[in-house]
Amino acid sequence: MFYRDERLALFIDGSNLYAAAKALGFDIDYKLLRTEFMRRGKLLRAFYYTALLENEEYSPIRPLVDWLNYNGYNMVTKPAKEFTDSMGRRKIKGNMDIELTVDAMELAPHVDHIVIFSGDGDFRPMVESVQRQGVRVSVVSTIRSNPPMIADELRRQCDNFIELDELKDVIGRPPRPDIQESYTELEET
Repeated sequence: MFYRDERLALFIDGSNLYAAAKALGFDIDYKLLRTEFMRRGKLLRAFYYTALLENEEYSPIRPLVDWLNYNGYNMVTKPAKEFTDSMGRRKIKGNMDIELTVDAMELAPHVDHIVIFSGDGDFRPMVESVQRQGVRVSVVSTIRSNPPMIADELRRQCDNFIELDELKDVIGRPPRPDIQESYTELEET
């Protein structure tokens, strides 16, 4: 799957990875995650993408974002947009697909292997594009949740699918309820 001398970049769709790990009953230990992929190759960059609720006095995700920023992750954030749907329900939109795609395509000429932590099928064209540039692509998500968290078209396009549940013992820790509330509010629409 991985070669020790290949240049790696990680692209983490924060809300998608959170939802997949939650469906499997654990939280991600980001220090262990970074260490694991440093062991697998030459880790050049680890990007983490999330939208933030800026009008809230306290956001449970803010400590995580700050910790990641000081511990080797390139943080890519933007304000989440709040709106009311046709049924009068409060919804929050925080899609980071374009930011992740642009960064992956810009970095592709400088890496050998990209690892995407997301199951979002919208990434399939980007994966195909970087593969045409000679970059191998692994996708980390899960098919063990109900429903599966990875889109079939993304799983078929990538070079390697990594089942998140199989990484649980390497990068997992028990869930923390304070962070769960924040990500539950950030719904991609």
